[in-house]
Amino acid sequence: MEINTAGASSEGIKAWNISNRPHNVADMKGFSVSIYLLLALGLTVHHVLSRYTKESSEFNLDGDFLLGGLFNIHLANGTILDRPEAIDCSSQPINRANYRRFQVMRFTIEEINNSTVLLPNVKLGYEILDHCSPIYNFPGVLDLISFNGSIRFSWEASDYRPLGKVMGVIGASSSADSLAIAPLFTLKLIPLISYAASSSALSLRAKYPAFLRTIGSNKDLVDVIIRVLQHFKWTWVALLYSDEAFGKDGLEVCIHEVVPTEICLAYIAAIDDNTNFLNVFQQIDLQNISVIVVYSVQPKALALIEAAVVHNVTNKVWIATDTWFFSKSLTNRSEIERIGTIVGVSEKTANLSGFEDFINSKNHSKPHNVTGDFVCEQDCNCDDITGKDILAEEASYNFQVYTATYAIAQALHNVLECDRGKCKVNGTVYPYMVLNEVKKTNLTLLNMTIQFNEFGGLKFPSVNIFVLAKGVITQVGSYETNPSVVLSINSSLIQWHANGTVPESVCSPECDVGYAKTPEGIHRCCFTCEKCKNGTYLNITADAYRCQECSISEWSLAGSTSCQLRSVEYIPYSDPMAILIIVGAMILAALSLAIAVLFLVHHNTPVVKSAGGLMCFIILVSLALCTISIFFYFEKPSTASCILRYLPFILFYTACLACFWVHAFQIVCAFKMAAKFPKFYSLYMKHHGQWWLIALPVLLQAVLLTTGYASSPPHPVNQTDLYPDKILLACGIGHSILFSMSAILLAFLVVLCFALSYMGKDLPKNYNEAKAITFCLLLLILTWVFFLTEYTIYHGEYIQTLNALAVLFSLYAILVCYFLPKCYIILFQPQNNTPHYFQELIQDYTKQISSQ
Repeated sequence: MEINTAGASSEGIKAWNISNRPHNVADMKGFSVSIYLLLALGLTVHHVLSRYTKESSEFNLDGDFLLGGLFNIHLANGTILDRPEAIDCSSQPINRANYRRFQVMRFTIEEINNSTVLLPNVKLGYEILDHCSPIYNFPGVLDLISFNGSIRFSWEASDYRPLGKVMGVIGASSSADSLAIAPLFTLKLIPLISYAASSSALSLRAKYPAFLRTIGSNKDLVDVIIRVLQHFKWTWVALLYSDEAFGKDGLEVCIHEVVPTEICLAYIAAIDDNTNFLNVFQQIDLQNISVIVVYSVQPKALALIEAAVVHNVTNKVWIATDTWFFSKSLTNRSEIERIGTIVGVSEKTANLSGFEDFINSKNHSKPHNVTGDFVCEQDCNCDDITGKDILAEEASYNFQVYTATYAIAQALHNVLECDRGKCKVNGTVYPYMVLNEVKKTNLTLLNMTIQFNEFGGLKFPSVNIFVLAKGVITQVGSYETNPSVVLSINSSLIQWHANGTVPESVCSPECDVGYAKTPEGIHRCCFTCEKCKNGTYLNITADAYRCQECSISEWSLAGSTSCQLRSVEYIPYSDPMAILIIVGAMILAALSLAIAVLFLVHHNTPVVKSAGGLMCFIILVSLALCTISIFFYFEKPSTASCILRYLPFILFYTACLACFWVHAFQIVCAFKMAAKFPKFYSLYMKHHGQWWLIALPVLLQAVLLTTGYASSPPHPVNQTDLYPDKILLACGIGHSILFSMSAILLAFLVVLCFALSYMGKDLPKNYNEAKAITFCLLLLILTWVFFLTEYTIYHGEYIQTLNALAVLFSLYAILVCYFLPKCYIILFQPQNNTPHYFQELIQDYTKQISSQ
């Protein structure tokens, strides 16, 4: 919907489009019909009251263009609110602070009229109302938006009527009043700039497109209060709010804004004329709350403070908004010090140069009409107020009035295309044009940047922090948002009630470093402290309630606030032990091949035949191939190195053990079973049974290894569970079941060989191969028992070295205990390596067996 404005052309009217506008024209027309009778009645009453010609007074000034003003100079009481017919604001108490703001608007317009830069050949006038009661002042507000005593509601450009000379209005002074009258100014798009209404509801552009304000919204104010609470580490807070528009809106904003913080609203209560303050204070003391945020209009807040004095409430910190902090009843009462320390959060104030001279030069008298009757709506009745009284009053919101007036003047300056000391005053100016320019305001007043944001509020709100102590208000800090958000507080200027130290207000004391908070109850501020365990840390900025796990590559001690990188441990080839083991493996491989050559040369001798004949070559070659595994126990492991670490040793050592168990079996059969089971022995030899018995376990082991490595090969693993600060690089075993079956097969062969060889322990001395095999296997068993025992005790990086050493010892046990004695006979006792010598030994053993 395009909203028609004051008498503009059809094209000009349609150019003004309000974003987030009402759903359709029918809605607006329905709205106009619903309030038309009320407006007409209000205007009738107003014109009856103002039928007399007004003389020049403080309330009005002629000019080329007029600015409206709404100031509640008199305080409305129950008489006006309950009995609208008693329409006499001048009989009510005077609000001197608002009277001073009223004078600030007059001073600002006079300053603008005296300027040769802003609106150089244009005179601004004003029409100001004593807006002490929405009910009483409703006709006056309607007069500001009327033309020749009437208001025509139409959304057709051809039916639009001029609006007179009112280009904008300064006011109203409260959120409730602004919420009541803002829709009226929206109808004609007359800019309404409030200097004190902070309700967040007024930020809704769809409902209040013509409303702006030179004060921060409740959200801005609550943000400052929260930052003050955080600055002093107050997390256990009570919130008391007035039961009206300003207080309720502040409550909603507070509840929303504290959610992402560590602040808890431990107690919330509304205050009104029927509040039992004693019960409120008892509840606050019961929960041990030391800080109270009072988000309230002045009368309710002052009643609360009065009750605190009466009920002897002490040692509290009161967070006050500027709606009541600067009240004279606070600074003038000596007992106020007993209740504690009052911290005020107020909009930026500024010294208006020339304002004192302006006040002292004016005669503050009430106007009269020609008949001697008073125009009540514009009757101050303040003859007893002197310039000194005005200047002594609080200066809160004065700068905001000053800024609002300048914003409209600057907007009008832009609409009139003022340049080089002249403005184009002949053209028609409509309020919507001024509104459009006001939204673009970019002023610098008294070193402060004035701009409006998309919600009609100040883009860069500025707030001061005050403290009331011993009847004196002292500025102790400020909150700036331009160019960056900064809260600065000089704590040395604050005289705290708690022996000069900052009071505490927490449910639970802060946890020590490295301790997470475990909530107790419904409030996050109530908690117990739990120390973070090893491998976890506490990042208090991210989450103070949970210990976070370190990554797999990091570690931490208990109670840590960060993790450290683990050291990576592995044995390089340059390690002395690695060099020693590798050299030993190379020597073993060389010896194995050398012995194989020696046995090949003497393959027909009795020593070689008794050692196993061709099986000796299988064993020696297998021993040499087993040494391949030893080279891959060092450096950083890879999948290939992990496979080669296990596969050669397991497969070829199986071949060695298979040859040994067959050889041990043949020895036992040759001397003990040949005589008793000759037929069985004959079949065994005829069908080469020994080779089948060797091939069977080797083939079975090959199938197990191939199947296991195909499905899940050994792979590099980072062992992080052994040491909290180290990562041990190792190899996983791959398929655990098949690997276990391979190990069981090896263990079975060892046990079988040992059992068979032990049965041949009484064979001839020089022909006792079984004893040599028994001794080899005994060393083998002791080696792996020692390694497994060490593995259960020690888990450092040298466990891989010990594993390689166990493999090497297993190989040397066979080479040294079984083959070297035979090499000695071949090389140094050739007389014992003859068929005749061995035949004599067999005959002696046979005779010995026969005699038994």
